Amino acid sequence: QVQLVESGGGLVQAGGSLRLSCAASGRTFSNYAMGWFRQAPGKERELVAVSRSLGSTYYADSVKGRFTISRDNAKNTLYLQMNSLKPEDTAVYYCAAALVSQKMIAGLSDYWGQGTQVSVSS
Repeated sequence: QVQLVESGGGLVQAGGSLRLSCAASGRTFSNYAMGWFRQAPGKERELVAVSRSLGSTYYADSVKGRFTISRDNAKNTLYLQMNSLKPEDTAVYYCAAALVSQKMIAGLSDYWGQGTQVSVSS
């Protein structure tokens, strides 16, 4: 089992920044692909970014150039730096872990956090 706990959400004005954190425990963090998903009210959950275990990353087109995913394997922590936030970024953001990164690309994961709310006002 992998336990994931997100933090860092909140309310910010458009153009502002937030950094989300995800603390992981339970298994060897470095073995897992880690990612962020989000779900806005009335919309399906969507993949935002992935940090693969070997270091490469993936971003959804909607966040490329604005969001940066990173991980600290020594601290078992995943981050999402979000800059130039837009109202359409408003959603609950979920941390996820999977042994195979392609599972996340397909919109799935092995483990999920409880989510943290990000609200961007115009």
